[in-house]
Amino acid sequence: QVQLVESGGGLVQPGGSLRLSCAASGVTFSRFAMGWYRQAPGRQRELVAGISSSGSTTYADSVKDRFTISRDNAKNTVILQMNSLKPEDTAVYSCHAGYLTLTYWGQGTQVTVSS
Repeated sequence: QVQLVESGGGLVQPGGSLRLSCAASGVTFSRFAMGWYRQAPGRQRELVAGISSSGSTTYADSVKDRFTISRDNAKNTVILQMNSLKPEDTAVYSCHAGYLTLTYWGQGTQVTVSS
């Protein structure tokens, strides 16, 4: 059974940092491209950051230079380090794993940036 379990969300003040973690099980993790998506109320889900099986990364323009995605294949984990958070980063953040036609989602974790 494939599971993606996110953790690390919460409430943070503007300018603060959060570290999201996604632990995968039931998959050959190293083969999968991993990504973090977010969806704010009334908005479409968007890709925040992605990392390929080889380690190449991509970021949404809105988070470049603030967020960093990384992966640890030994621990089957993908991390999203979020710095200099802004109120507009408030959303439910979800982990995604993709390989060929296989696609899996985590349940999501709430990130709220507010003073």
